Amino acid sequence: MRVLLALALLFTLTPALPAEAVAASAASAASVCSVACDTLDPSKAQEETFPVPEKVINGRRVVLHVSDKDAMAWGSIDNGVTNDAVWLDRSWDGGATWDGLLGKAWIPSGWTGTRTLMYNLADPVGHRRGLIRACGDAAGVDCTAWVHTAVCAAACDGSTGPSGDNQPVPSTTLSGRRIALHVDNRGMAWGTIDNGSAGDEIWLDRSWNEGASWPGGSSLGRTSSVSSSASTLLYATSDPLSKLYGGAVRACGRAAEGQNGSCTAWARPATDRVGAAADALMYSYQPNTAWWLSSWWNSAVAVTTLMDYQQRTRRTDLRWIVNEVFEKNRGVFPAGVKSGDALEGNFVSRAIDDTEWWGIAWIQAYDLTGDQRYLDMAVTIANYVQGYWDTSTCGGGVWWDRERTYKNAVTNGLYIRLTAALHNRLPGDTVWLQRATTAWNWFLHSGLINSAQLVNDGLTGSCANNGQTVWTYNQGLAIGGALELWRATGDGSLLTAARRLGDAGMSALSPGGILTESCDAADSCDDNQKQFKGVFMRYLMDLADSTGDASYRTYAQRQADSIWDHDRDSLSRLGQRWAAGGVRDWRTQASALGGLLAATTA
Repeated sequence: MRVLLALALLFTLTPALPAEAVAASAASAASVCSVACDTLDPSKAQEETFPVPEKVINGRRVVLHVSDKDAMAWGSIDNGVTNDAVWLDRSWDGGATWDGLLGKAWIPSGWTGTRTLMYNLADPVGHRRGLIRACGDAAGVDCTAWVHTAVCAAACDGSTGPSGDNQPVPSTTLSGRRIALHVDNRGMAWGTIDNGSAGDEIWLDRSWNEGASWPGGSSLGRTSSVSSSASTLLYATSDPLSKLYGGAVRACGRAAEGQNGSCTAWARPATDRVGAAADALMYSYQPNTAWWLSSWWNSAVAVTTLMDYQQRTRRTDLRWIVNEVFEKNRGVFPAGVKSGDALEGNFVSRAIDDTEWWGIAWIQAYDLTGDQRYLDMAVTIANYVQGYWDTSTCGGGVWWDRERTYKNAVTNGLYIRLTAALHNRLPGDTVWLQRATTAWNWFLHSGLINSAQLVNDGLTGSCANNGQTVWTYNQGLAIGGALELWRATGDGSLLTAARRLGDAGMSALSPGGILTESCDAADSCDDNQKQFKGVFMRYLMDLADSTGDASYRTYAQRQADSIWDHDRDSLSRLGQRWAAGGVRDWRTQASALGGLLAATTA
């Protein structure tokens, strides 16, 4: 009741005028964007909480309001008089210094209260964690406490009682002391120093930007030993309330007899392999625009992979991004903003395959959440794609682009999977089943599958296999399409075809037993090709689930082990070449996460 009354009071008492003061005072601090950007109106807050006590200044109440769903805060003052003021302070270094007077607003004549606009608690784009407090001036200045001084994930900063003990990076030594970083099975971290003497010190540094800096995160849990060893308390490295992921820690120590110290390497604690990979992928996610920068279709695959991760692990802590990605990307965007092509709304563009990747994403969103609007969007996308099914060239198939220049494997593999998936989720459907069946029969006899049961890239102008590269994602999509149609029809020949395609891919595309893209060896894979192997593994995972054949899970486990042992750094960044490292970015991260997921059981 207090929440509703407070909101009603503030919105009733606050005229539009104070926003002008907000804009003037905010000019001194750069705007920060998370789920929304600074200066959002509190009427748009998804919730209102009061996590710190209010401050009373000469009878006026200064209150800090927080919406953890938005990762934003605002301040209010009431029981006041004309020209009493309220504002926010935001600190990026744990409260040592701050940007003051954010959103400063004054009570206008005839009113008794006002409030600021909303400001972000953290800066996920800049990888900075902030603290915020509300301050007031009412014949005297005072402030509330800072909010969320402790980071809380599986547990909160300063916790005790670790669950398990892993050491993600080698220990370091200093004058005979051993300094070690420890991580428990929940992703909480602590440091130890031993083989020393009384007066030795141990602490953690925590960084939100992969070790580049650690303001506000230095000397966490600093402890002096009373004998030969000491340990810090436990600290978290992901901050769901602030929408900050992929934090890193290191353990540092100092010997009693000197001022020199030594630190371990930085590491990203995580609960398990897939959790570590997902956390590192979320490091590159942009909450304000709800995508991963610079790649439109790749972002569709990345969010699909994170939904697979949530479904396989039954985790819900990343569920919030599904709605964000959907709502913030469904609109119209000029060419060059999110894609080289103009985006025309409902994830439609001239690139038919790009559109289809988003259709696959919303099928998975529907499966994960049960929300009908995602399935409706998949239908909208599929109806658009259907307009490019053309029997006048090569007897059928969907064109790759609006200009109708190419019929290729990726566009048609996606189409089969999408149409069959719609049938399997729309009660009473016959139309999408007929389209999926027609598309599969065309694909099977089109020449796209060569004599080795490998899928080449596309067809020539004369409708023959063009002999171009067998990309792993085309092989995977063919498996996925056959499996989804098999679930729709029960036709055993489809399952047989999926197994044949899977067996061929595992054999021919895996030199030394490790899945390899043709561009891997030279580290020449472009931004599209970096993500292909994860698509293959997604549908191999489906094949393993569908058949129960241990050989598929054994193959997947071999990939996962190689990724983890040979293609990972201490920050759990995963690269292009699963057998031997390589280029690393968020696209290779999403792809390798798909490889790790395939080794998990449903």
